Order: sequence, then structure tokens, then C-alpha cells
Amino acid sequence: MAKGNKITDIFINYSANIRYYISRIVRPEDIEDIVQETFIKSYEADLKQEIQYARSYMLKTAKNLALNHVQKWDNKYKDSLEDSCEPPVQLITQNFENEFESKERFLLFCKATDHLQGSVKKAFILKKVYGLSQREIADYLNLSESTIEKHVAKGLLTCSEYMARAEQQANDKMASYSTLSKGKKSS
Repeated sequence: MAKGNKITDIFINYSANIRYYISRIVRPEDIEDIVQETFIKSYEADLKQEIQYARSYMLKTAKNLALNHVQKWDNKYKDSLEDSCEPPVQLITQNFENEFESKERFLLFCKATDHLQGSVKKAFILKKVYGLSQREIADYLNLSESTIEKHVAKGLLTCSEYMARAEQQANDKMASYSTLSKGKKSS
């Protein structure tokens, strides 16, 4: 049985217990979010290193997430009036533009990875997103380290080319809009 399937099966069988346990800590509307985050954290941890006692690990993770959630919620309402006088976000256009460009670039990266195929996509995402070593990826995908290295390189090249093409197309569109708007003004 694959590593991911083991943790998934345990989670499915044990999720009702997790819900019940954290229902005593958080509000009912927050339970599902914490249960889902528990699964994600457990799954990611299991990808990096096999979890020997998965049920205990999930329960401890759920408890910590629930307590952190309550702590954040409590602190949210303990802010002083002095803190509320200052705007919570700096309203500087440059920061907004940089953040927007960063998010736009990340979305472009996600689209680029969607164009990768099979084990190239898996190897690339495990390396670049989850930060696993080539050895860990090779063990997980039952491939040689050399193959993983080639897959990651191919994924990097394919994504870079896709992103460069997309950015060039966006620049070309902006140039054509600029030309059109200048033509309308001179008419």
C-alpha cells in the first residue's frame, strides 16, 4: 500500500473521532477547517517521514491546530484601541502592485505545472513545492535518483518556457492596447 493511501485510510476511519475531540475546543463552524488542515498536515508529514502512530499523530495535530485557532481568535479581540487607530494595512500603491504581481506570477507557475505530464509533474512538485530530496522522491515514486534529477530538470525547463511565453504574450497585448489607445487619441 502506498504511503499516502495508508494515511488517507486512517484519516477516513478516524475523522469522526477527531471531529468529536476538537468540538470541545473550538466553535462548531471551525471544526471542518481544522479537520481538513489536520489531514493536510498529516499527509505532508507522512510524505517526508513515515508516521509510526498515525492516529496519535493526527489527534495531537488536531489538538494543536484547535488550540492555535482559539489563541488567534482570542488575541484578535484583545487589541487595544491604540492599535485600531493605525490602519491595519499600509496603503502604499507600490506594495499592492508588488503583491499583485507576485500572486499573478504564482498563478502562472501553477498553470505551467498543470502542463507537465505524469511522473515529471509528480517529481517536480515534490521537489519544488514540498522540498523533498531527490532520494526521498526516488523512494516515493520507485524511480532512480538519476531519473528524478532528469524529471525535475525537464519540469523546470518546461515551466520556465511556458512562463516566458505567457509573459511575452501579456507584454504583446499591453503593447497592442497602448498602440490602439494612442491611435484613438490622435483621431
